[in-house]
Amino acid sequence: TGQPLDRFFTYWGIWSNNLSSPEFREVEAELAPKISEFFSKITQNDKLFARIKMVYESDEVKSLRPDQQRLVWLVYNGFAHDGATLTGEAKERYAAIDQELAELYTKFSNNVLHDEESYVTYITADQLGGLPDSLVKAAAAAAKDRGHDGEYAITNTRSSMDPFLTFSTERDLREKVWRTYYNRGDNGDEYDNNAVIADILKLRDERVGLLGYDNYAAWRLEDRMAKTPERAMGLMEAVWPAAVARVHEEVADMQAIADAEGAGLTIEPWDYRFYAEKVRKAKYDLNSDEVKQYLQLDKLREAMFFVAGELFNFKFTPVEAGSVPVYQEDVKVWEVSDKTSGKHLGLWYLDPFARPGKRSGAWANGYRGHTTFRGEQSVLVSNNSNFVKPAPGEPVLVSWDDAETFFHEMGHALHALSSNVAYPTLNGGVRDYTEFQSQLLERWLPTDEVINTYLVNYKTGEPMPADLVAKIKAASTFNQGFATTEYLASALMDMKYHTVDPAGINPDAFEKETLDALGMPKELVMRHRSTQFGHIFDGEGYSAGYYGYMWADVLTSDAAEAFAEAPGGFYDKALAKRLVENLFAPRNSVDPADAYRAFRGRDAEIDALMRDRGFPVPAK
Repeated sequence: TGQPLDRFFTYWGIWSNNLSSPEFREVEAELAPKISEFFSKITQNDKLFARIKMVYESDEVKSLRPDQQRLVWLVYNGFAHDGATLTGEAKERYAAIDQELAELYTKFSNNVLHDEESYVTYITADQLGGLPDSLVKAAAAAAKDRGHDGEYAITNTRSSMDPFLTFSTERDLREKVWRTYYNRGDNGDEYDNNAVIADILKLRDERVGLLGYDNYAAWRLEDRMAKTPERAMGLMEAVWPAAVARVHEEVADMQAIADAEGAGLTIEPWDYRFYAEKVRKAKYDLNSDEVKQYLQLDKLREAMFFVAGELFNFKFTPVEAGSVPVYQEDVKVWEVSDKTSGKHLGLWYLDPFARPGKRSGAWANGYRGHTTFRGEQSVLVSNNSNFVKPAPGEPVLVSWDDAETFFHEMGHALHALSSNVAYPTLNGGVRDYTEFQSQLLERWLPTDEVINTYLVNYKTGEPMPADLVAKIKAASTFNQGFATTEYLASALMDMKYHTVDPAGINPDAFEKETLDALGMPKELVMRHRSTQFGHIFDGEGYSAGYYGYMWADVLTSDAAEAFAEAPGGFYDKALAKRLVENLFAPRNSVDPADAYRAFRGRDAEIDALMRDRGFPVPAK
């Protein structure tokens, strides 16, 4: 049943992430516990596990290829980790908990999606102060699509909220949009997620207790690069004080501007982006809207293709519309092949625009992975974003942060497309390592080769001026206090949730108490507040693992310094070859720590990360 089910879950994921509707959500809620029960029956099949254990413990394993030995370990460990070693009532309870959790994950996700779709802020022409023309046009189109022709819709997604808070001069509206966004799942109604979170935490704790673990995080990190919650917390706690100190400096700079303007206000969270933009202009003479004129989505896509060609030797050829089925008219497809041999490697799908029924954020989806298990199988992979669809004939202009995210998600796609593994299981990943490849690709956005060719003014076609490039590079550590602190707050909360006794927990109160104890600056909030933290509560993908972005960023900064120091810089052919062969192509067929050492010649060090963010490097 494995292969047909893999196909089924590909379609299921597309509907859930991109085409969700009230009708689909009913089906999803009904099937979630049944799907969980099905997988539990596989994991808890005694005869099947006995055969897996026999292979795992056999002398013959030692004579297998290294990738086959890792496959045996991954399969055995996956079963043991999911309760296969349990017996009797404990085994039955484990399966029952999985079903209950599946229902709760679906409920959590659908509650957030409900609030994203239901809370839209409509404004009128006299409330557009400060907004760039591109955002005004997109907001008008979004309102028209929702039956509010003549008004402007600020949708309840990050891609709409973020630029509005950055540019709007209407402070009361900034506060309204901010509260609407950060209160998702926390509105005290039938879609409130606080009780859902409490139930999830209690069930997770009970489940790992059956396996003998002290807490959920200890169970979760056992097969990760970090290995223990203590090591993950150690990394975050090493960075946290420097990040918070930088926030205080950033707020002081913003408050000084507000005072000089006679604004008569104290910086609040809905002011942070607005006054940070003023500081950016004052300190670096850098205007975000000016930068956006050179960041056209189509040109950024071409830039990603160029980088993929230089590093991976990939060629992207557009597939004629209609010749490959797609699930929505905005989705476009490219064939990926080897530039030298012409060999077909796979298909890359791009789904760039926000729409009702599509979850927020940006991500990559693997529809099919490379294997040679039953004949060679090529890759099907997509990148999905939530850019606001422009008015007809208008370009999609994005922020520098959004451009970095676009490159980031392409890193996931390139990781899939470069795979050379034999077995499907080896296309998986270790959570605190899989973000490394995507974060690393962000480093090619500011390279001269990309800037000079692809970052051109959408009206004139002129390349980005050298003085603007210099300003962007000079400001590369700007606002790192905000960016690092809002992320780390979420990552620390994730780890705290999964290392405490969850009995009687009230998520709203626990979030506040924990952040107060950490010294969270009052001028900003977690990047993902608990009630909308889908990474850790709408499934188990990042649960007790959100720290992994920073763990991976240590690797990223360290690897980026290797390229910066190479003879050919970021396009050094010899280093790129080592990168692909050791860190992209093997996927999960090699232990990540061994793979990184093969690339770098040593373990990664935190120093490069601190330098990247403009923080002091810890003394050794």
